Amino acid sequence: MGVSNIDLQNYLKGVSYPSKKVQLIQKAQENQAPRDVIDLLGNLPDREFSSVADVSRAAGETY
Repeated sequence: MGVSNIDLQNYLKGVSYPSKKVQLIQKAQENQAPRDVIDLLGNLPDREFSSVADVSRAAGETY
């Protein structure tokens, strides 16, 4: 999957951290994220994320 950190930042714009996975997915959907971004977020571990950098790190560990 080719989701860059910049893509994540754009599609997660407006998220209040800390945030749970389900909130990240909801905000990405509101921001018109494509399916690959939604899938990537859906594969994240169920925990709270403290920042978009935290999400990026977790996404990197997933793939």
